[in-house]
Amino acid sequence: MTVHTEHSAHEHMHGPACGHTEVPHGDHVDYAHDGHLHREHSGHWDECEPGEHTAHSGHAHDHGPACGHPAVEHGDHVDYVHDGHRHAAHDGHWDDH
Repeated sequence: MTVHTEHSAHEHMHGPACGHTEVPHGDHVDYAHDGHLHREHSGHWDECEPGEHTAHSGHAHDHGPACGHPAVEHGDHVDYVHDGHRHAAHDGHWDDH
């Protein structure tokens, strides 16, 4: 069973022109907003956060302010949108989110 954590009292409607960064995520699009990610689900907005760390093996590119990939503030760190997913620095490697 998949658990959906609803983002309560979320009145903003995300979409291509809402001003928040779009992040492709599997079969849907997340929107970066207030340091976390939202996705539309059955007429409301859910939090859409990874549950674990998955190392992105063989990732030689170092992300940073001038790398050219969109930066998404995510809690206490910055993720970089790259090849349809987010990369986050973690213990000397990059994680896939």
